[in-house]
Amino acid sequence: MTETELRQDPVAAADVRPPLATKGLAVIAAVAAGVLLFSVSRYDYFGDELYFLAAGRHPAFGYADQGPVLPLLARLMDLIAPGSFFVLRLPVVLLTVVAIVLTAGIARELGGGRAAQLGAAIAYATSPFLLLQGKMLTTNAVDTVLWVIITWLVVRWVRTRRDGLLLCAALVTAVDMQVKWLIPFFWIGVALTSLVFGPRELVRRPLLWLGAAIVLLVSVPMLLWQAEHDWPQLAMGEVISGEQGILGGRAMFVPLAVLTAGYLGAVVLLYGVWALLRNPSLRPYRFLGATLLVLVAIFLVIGGRIYYVAGMFGVVLAAGAVGLAELASGWRDTPRRLLTGAGAVLALAATMFVLWSTPWRPASEISPPADDAEATINIGVYGEFGWHELADEVRRVADELPPAERAGAVIITDTYWQSSALDQLARDELPPIYSPSRGYGYFGTPPDAAPVVLAVAMNEAFLRWDFEHVTPVGKVNSRLGYPGNTQDVVIWKCSGQRHPWSQVWPALMHL
Repeated sequence: MTETELRQDPVAAADVRPPLATKGLAVIAAVAAGVLLFSVSRYDYFGDELYFLAAGRHPAFGYADQGPVLPLLARLMDLIAPGSFFVLRLPVVLLTVVAIVLTAGIARELGGGRAAQLGAAIAYATSPFLLLQGKMLTTNAVDTVLWVIITWLVVRWVRTRRDGLLLCAALVTAVDMQVKWLIPFFWIGVALTSLVFGPRELVRRPLLWLGAAIVLLVSVPMLLWQAEHDWPQLAMGEVISGEQGILGGRAMFVPLAVLTAGYLGAVVLLYGVWALLRNPSLRPYRFLGATLLVLVAIFLVIGGRIYYVAGMFGVVLAAGAVGLAELASGWRDTPRRLLTGAGAVLALAATMFVLWSTPWRPASEISPPADDAEATINIGVYGEFGWHELADEVRRVADELPPAERAGAVIITDTYWQSSALDQLARDELPPIYSPSRGYGYFGTPPDAAPVVLAVAMNEAFLRWDFEHVTPVGKVNSRLGYPGNTQDVVIWKCSGQRHPWSQVWPALMHL
């Protein structure tokens, strides 16, 4: 199409973009998919995955700590392939590969050629966090990808001004609201920064507000559930803020958040912020760089987790790749070769670190956690072990109960991971399972008339206060596992309850 024809057809002009680096992207996507498929086949269920499966068997419009999307997805995958943690994880593998490709697509929307597109995709794919969070079905893995999709749609709108893209972004937002409650912070940041830096018409588009109405309408059932249960998801914020202390709290938030992008990604990410704020060619997208800074400030104040800003990494990595390619094109041959060589070395180092971070070691070669801090830092590893040992021991204890006691017995666990593991691995062979922990506490209250309670890892002082007879009858201490869940776990047989569960349970429930 000639320049004259482009001027006469502004829609066609808006579609003029650099060629898509199809072959290179296909290779990167295939390698990333291969790494993920290998990773999802290793070890066992992660504790949160067990919880999603249990929640899927208790369908509701809302849950204490999340929306209904992941429980429904987990339930669907378990119906397709019962008991397969490999099949359970396939949707998040696909979503993660989509995020890699869309990051390159954002670079293309920003005007980046093949080098910038491939650089953006490699930067995303070589981040151990961004890539390997896709080896387990978790809320942050799905939420991050949905943010990448939304930012891609927003960037396309800036370039084309096709308002249907904003409606699509709102529809994805409606889905994301059923996963985590982080995406409203993104739109708050976009609204503020677009008014300051432009394009100011973004917040005046009718289809954007129509989409906002759809998001609110879709969220009403979940909000009603939260209101009925005294807004437990808001209370989760205090819990999460307290958990961040082990990683250095607010003082380490920014450094650790940057490091989640990986060796190469950290460099590209930092340059991406600079490029969005300073590069003339990226001036229309400056508000997105400012949005990242607004989000960092918000999550610093409220004590969010370091990966809460990761959803913005796709667009910022794309901007960084475009900016670095633009920088290199203006240099002479020798400096350009040095920059390219440095990039290649970083990419190689980042790739090797990702491969090292995959679960390639057999379980026999993994050392148990030295302490609770190490277990917490490596929760993604240790949280996948010990569940079958736990189920086997609880099953053994339950089978040894006299028939009269077994008939009315219940099981109560200290953590929602434990109850979820028993529910997934042995629910048909065990008495009814309860836990006051996190979202599991809302699934039901134990009956007041239970003659025997098998208490898994419950506080001994509480048990002796509430029961006349408390006897240890089992022990779980898997070599690999998470302390308090599958390590150093005592199973107690309790009878002669002094206070009915209907009175005790509300006070016992905790997030």
